[in-house]
Amino acid sequence: MLLIDRATVRELYPVELAMPVMAEAMRRYSGGQVELPLRTILRPEKDTGLLGTMPGFVAGEDLAGYGLKAMVLKPENPARGLDLHIGVVLVFDPGTGAPLAMMDAGAVTAVRTAAVSGVATEALARPDAGDLAVLGSGVQARSHLEAMHLVRPLRRVRVWSRTAENAEAFRVWADKELGVEVETMATPAAALAGADLVCTTTAAREPVVQAADLAPGAHVNAVGASFIDHRELSSEAVAGASLFVDSRESALAESGDLRAPLTEGLVGPGHIRAELGEVLLGTRPGRREPTEITVFKSLGLGVQDIMSGFAVAEEAAARGLGQTFELD
Repeated sequence: MLLIDRATVRELYPVELAMPVMAEAMRRYSGGQVELPLRTILRPEKDTGLLGTMPGFVAGEDLAGYGLKAMVLKPENPARGLDLHIGVVLVFDPGTGAPLAMMDAGAVTAVRTAAVSGVATEALARPDAGDLAVLGSGVQARSHLEAMHLVRPLRRVRVWSRTAENAEAFRVWADKELGVEVETMATPAAALAGADLVCTTTAAREPVVQAADLAPGAHVNAVGASFIDHRELSSEAVAGASLFVDSRESALAESGDLRAPLTEGLVGPGHIRAELGEVLLGTRPGRREPTEITVFKSLGLGVQDIMSGFAVAEEAAARGLGQTFELD
């Protein structure tokens, strides 16, 4: 079995290489080639953290087989200088079932989530979109700026963060690493004003995006609220948008952004226009009008981690990277 650390995952699996893998993952999911239970969340009463597990099976000629992601969320970690989410992605040899590779899940998640948003942006955003608002300034904010920079020529970028120091650090990083000029904004509304591309990457429990803040024709990648008790978008913002998801089942069961307007009677289950994979397969339409607001609600799926895991393992073996570990 290969053990692949965070730095090696990042070297082997940049966003530009992950995007075609994630596009195929979404096509396979919506095309019925994937078996995934809803993720299991364990929240012990005697601990501040939680454990999430996402097993699955992916069919196909390549990047296919059994896999699993297991991650622990510890709220105290950022203060310790550690990631909020820590865990592993494990993939198994398709022929024998033996463990094939285990790798840092944080690095995989950062890249695959942004890559899926990049795929969604290519499919749903207006071709001329290039005024980007990023809400949040952490790992996902950075990887999403990389993805947006790849799929659209960015003419303006603004960031908002609850902590001004973090927003400034994001601005400095973007200039140094990507050569992208970023403006820091004092409020979400200021960041969103006139933006036709939006990435929400926060840990918000209450909405930071109001319907009135979204410009006509904007495309929103809503990725930060991945639990039923977290929301980034107001109910009115969701109700007024054309909603696309990675998984209908997951969105209806796990998305606070969707469950709130459902509970309030502002929308019904049919408000979901399509899964992203259906748009990519051509079985459902994407954007219909230049002025419509499109929202891609991303919760993250095990198929994304599993296919990413196989892609990283394949590249590591080809380049002789990672550490070999014998279980017997």
